[in-house]
Amino acid sequence: MESTNQFLKPLTTVINESGNLEIGGCDLVSLADKYGTPLYVIDEYTLRNICHDYKNAFKKYPKVNMMYASKAHCNMSISSILADEGFGFDVVSAGEIYTVYKAGVDMAKVLFNGNNKSYDEISLALKLGVGRISVDNFFELSLLSEIAKSYDKTVDILLRITPGIECHTHEYIQTGHLDSKFGFDLTQVDEAVELILNNYKNLNLHGLHAHIGSQIFETSIYGDEIEILVKEIARLDKKFGLRLDEINVGGGLGVKYTDSDYPPSVYTIADIIINRLNESVKKYDIELPALFIEPGRSIISTSGVTLYTIGSSKQVPNGKTYFSVDGGMADNARPSMYGAQYFAQVANKPDYELSKTVTIAGRFCESGDILIKNIDLPELEEGDILCVYNTGAYNYSMASNYNRVQKSAMVLVNNSQSDIIINRETLDDLISHDEIPGRLRKW
Repeated sequence: MESTNQFLKPLTTVINESGNLEIGGCDLVSLADKYGTPLYVIDEYTLRNICHDYKNAFKKYPKVNMMYASKAHCNMSISSILADEGFGFDVVSAGEIYTVYKAGVDMAKVLFNGNNKSYDEISLALKLGVGRISVDNFFELSLLSEIAKSYDKTVDILLRITPGIECHTHEYIQTGHLDSKFGFDLTQVDEAVELILNNYKNLNLHGLHAHIGSQIFETSIYGDEIEILVKEIARLDKKFGLRLDEINVGGGLGVKYTDSDYPPSVYTIADIIINRLNESVKKYDIELPALFIEPGRSIISTSGVTLYTIGSSKQVPNGKTYFSVDGGMADNARPSMYGAQYFAQVANKPDYELSKTVTIAGRFCESGDILIKNIDLPELEEGDILCVYNTGAYNYSMASNYNRVQKSAMVLVNNSQSDIIINRETLDDLISHDEIPGRLRKW
């Protein structure tokens, strides 16, 4: 069965009667005119649809908890929608904790993850009632215990382990292989458990957490991960009499950025995880644990597009044709960081003949600021609106003010209505945290 992460465009994408691209019942050219560009656009219908895919795919498992990986894209409106769909949240910073808190999320359904949580961040998590903390290393065990004692709290935790699984994705987004900055190596787990049982008695260990990477297209590695986690839980039970009842398998399912991408369906992944979990539980003779799964990219990516305005162009003699847009690596760092590829259409010429192969360049002062290499598009003119698909995940999350450019606005579209959910930064916003010491002032 197909799932939303396997689509290149938001589910509501059509060409309307004006001959323009339309998403969520909203004409993209009109959106660009009303809100300016660059402009992030999120289709609410597509976002809710992938949530339904996940819930339906995993409904056969009796104890499952969906946790959205907020690092993919975090703001208050998106958090509110996902909470409405019954999702909890995997957060990795004070900023993400505070965002979901201010969005009205049930903080008992929030898990705090990360490899170097600060004193202030852990304190905030405890003050706001975060439900789980995934502990990443020995330093954090000690720090968390110290802070918990100061608040006279018992903290519910998971241990994040490194399962030793290497998925075939970009090396920067592999997280489960042995040489990783994340998690306890399997050879360190016993020492961590002994510390919890004997020294850190205000830490209540519920289970194990692992994450194997991002933009994953392989299917078998999820089964391998389940086998490792269940085997480890059974071993800890036998050695320590420790009845762990939760496993968190992370997320990482891939999405379709270009026509050559073929990510697996959510339903395929769910079948693999559930079947292997049922088999492994019987094999290692443990009780069926609660299952936590943390999709991020596959939840938000397909629902998002970014609109740009075409500006200058350059024909290299006997070489490439460049067209520049009014955004680039500051609103989408992924092509520069990972060599990520994208697909685009011209919103005001979606059914025109694809007559020219061009390279879409960003506006920033870096030769590497290239959004899309060698894409076939219609004849382009200054003022055309370019729609880049599948930009919901990590584009806004990684956005910067490089070259002192303001961060872009974001709108949510649904049923022909558009609403601002992130305001475009102003020039005054850019300098709002700057200070000039009195000794430097000359006025």
